[in-house]
Amino acid sequence: MAYKPVVSLVGRPNVGKSTLFNRLTRSRAALVADYAGLTRDRHYGEGRVGYIPFLVVDTGGFEPVTKTGILPHMAKQTEQAIAESDIIIFLVDARSGINAHDHDIARLLRKSGQKVVLCVNKAEGMRHGPSISEFHELGLGTPIAISAAHGDGVVQLIEDALIAYAPEPVPKAESDFEFDFPEEAASTEASPSDVDEDVRTHRIKLAIVGRPNVGKSTLINTLVGENRVIAYDMPGTTRDAIEIEFERDGKLYTLIDTAGLRKRGKVFEAVEKFSVIKTLQAIEACNVVLLMLDAQQEISDQDAHIAGFVLETGRALVVAINKWDGTTPEQRERIQREFDRKLRFLSFAKQHNISAMRGQGINLVIKSVNTAHAAAFANLSTPKLTRVLQEAVEQQPPPRKGIFRPKMRYAHQGGQNPPLVIVHGNALDSISDSYRRFLESRFRDAFELAGTPLRIEFKSSYNPYVD
Repeated sequence: MAYKPVVSLVGRPNVGKSTLFNRLTRSRAALVADYAGLTRDRHYGEGRVGYIPFLVVDTGGFEPVTKTGILPHMAKQTEQAIAESDIIIFLVDARSGINAHDHDIARLLRKSGQKVVLCVNKAEGMRHGPSISEFHELGLGTPIAISAAHGDGVVQLIEDALIAYAPEPVPKAESDFEFDFPEEAASTEASPSDVDEDVRTHRIKLAIVGRPNVGKSTLINTLVGENRVIAYDMPGTTRDAIEIEFERDGKLYTLIDTAGLRKRGKVFEAVEKFSVIKTLQAIEACNVVLLMLDAQQEISDQDAHIAGFVLETGRALVVAINKWDGTTPEQRERIQREFDRKLRFLSFAKQHNISAMRGQGINLVIKSVNTAHAAAFANLSTPKLTRVLQEAVEQQPPPRKGIFRPKMRYAHQGGQNPPLVIVHGNALDSISDSYRRFLESRFRDAFELAGTPLRIEFKSSYNPYVD
């Protein structure tokens, strides 16, 4: 496999790094808003110019001299991106001009020894004006003026950045329109073909969800063995859905760190509303969801709402109760009672008590994730389904409705992720919810479908003489 150069986008907050990332990757994967400090973690994507592929890294707003709050954590993420880069695109803002932070970043980049391309963004209508020339004083060569929002100059920028790393001259792109967003990339939802491809390559897409500050980012960092995402004791630290490729015991995973979901009434900022949308899309696009709860807090209605959405989408599920090492016996009893009362509809999911900080219980969680993924994509044979159905009916026939008793003839599989069982017969419209749950239990036990919802659909034969 050919080596793909790593191109990192670096700059102070709100200079357009995420907008350029989305254009280079032909996606809308990164959140974009007129809001400083929106991006906080490293965000990876794939781009291509001509025949040359490359990896793009979006970073948070870089303020290297700040010592307090979350900003130094963001700076460490950016410094890590700089260290692993082949090429750095340093973005500055043509509208606001040079400021002290630009000089601080330029000094750090010169010390890094990396190849740096100076990019002046938001240069619509001023690509050759004096406002661009002032950026020469940063000492990073000739600035390239672009408009990430409109695509102006982006092809020249990436060609100049890659030319030193290409095995031969970079083939010229036909126009800047190469970096326009195609219609199919406008949605971040995964298509069925995307899911099929993940199944074929045995890569498990695992979304980690829960309320703010339950330890989702800490768990990610423990799994990958580095501070890959910012883990900070402040609710709402993660805003975007960050995908991280990861391997454990020979199995491939894509971990998705998501923003914490709050109550509807507590979602104040427009930015946070977009974060919620990205989290819900991540749940729909993944194979398995890991729902994290906080052992030191009560299980809230919001936890139940999140679990309900996961169940509604039909995704396989594992539950991890975090911070278990810091609880008393009374707290452990209390949270188990609350789980049985508020989340009893998740009885199909494996539950684990863990400490993400210490790494306790993580191996069992990953084992349950693998089991749930296998169950979600299990192949259920028609003869066995029909035999289990007939045995269930013999043990407990469906109740009559009036003078008719529903008659079930055979069953077959109608889909995966979640498994769908279609039961054929007569007068099945009157099957009760309790009998549906009875059949679900029998199918689940027979096929060992732990960790995944199971859906049953009834189809009655049409009687041509009904009229």
